[in-house]
Amino acid sequence: MKVILASDHAGIELRQELVALLKERGTAFEDLGPHTRESVDYPDFASQVARAVVADAGTLGVLVCGTGIGMSIVANKHRGVRAALCTTEFEARMTRAHNDANVLCLGQRVVGAGVARGILEAFLSTAFEGGRHEKRVQKIRDVEAQQR
Repeated sequence: MKVILASDHAGIELRQELVALLKERGTAFEDLGPHTRESVDYPDFASQVARAVVADAGTLGVLVCGTGIGMSIVANKHRGVRAALCTTEFEARMTRAHNDANVLCLGQRVVGAGVARGILEAFLSTAFEGGRHEKRVQKIRDVEAQQR
């Protein structure tokens, strides 16, 4: 598994905390930035992560902005992305287990570093259950196909 991370200027500190967690776990990752606190546009970074996740089925994405909302909206515009804005470990586990989410979105102004670390740990350690959930994820793919 590989994780691709990015944020906007409002999510830099939390993203750096999550990078530290990935290093501790020995999880392969790529940090797409930004690397300065200069104002940037979150759609640019969300799209970079979304494209990377879609290009490699074994890759998961993590996006951080002030609230996580903007990142999740943009990421979900990309076909094949199932981005989930999570504020609890339970949500992170459920979105992986039931929705096969492949991008985690977090808000630096919403969750603290400790909570965010727990959310990411839950997201990375939970597998998709398949079974009855597979047909529902397929229905998501069908909706995407109808939009093209």
